[in-house]
Amino acid sequence: MDLESVRNYCLKKKGVSENLPFGDDTPVYKVAEKIFLIANMTAPISINLKCDPEKAVELREKFDAVTAGYHMNKLHWNTVLLENSIPDKLILSWIDDSYNLVIQAFPKKAKKLFSGK
Repeated sequence: MDLESVRNYCLKKKGVSENLPFGDDTPVYKVAEKIFLIANMTAPISINLKCDPEKAVELREKFDAVTAGYHMNKLHWNTVLLENSIPDKLILSWIDDSYNLVIQAFPKKAKKLFSGK
């Protein structure tokens, strides 16, 4: 998977914005001003995703391309190298999980705006 595909996928999600608060090589994707994905455009190309703590550990053990979140809370974030060792479909599902985890923390009224539930 490449970063352009990640970008396009993120921007199709409801309420998502793209910002560059950390520099031109680190796009950040937010829903309602809460980060759910940070991309790293310099080698090694990677993305940081929010993750359920138990699942985060499981993914790190299963995939060499998944490590504890670089410069993030390592309990809740994973860094995923985009080196084509992980199927695109799986990465997209992890992006969905990250987006949904952020939305779940919203108050009930705001949650409805983004999740449709």
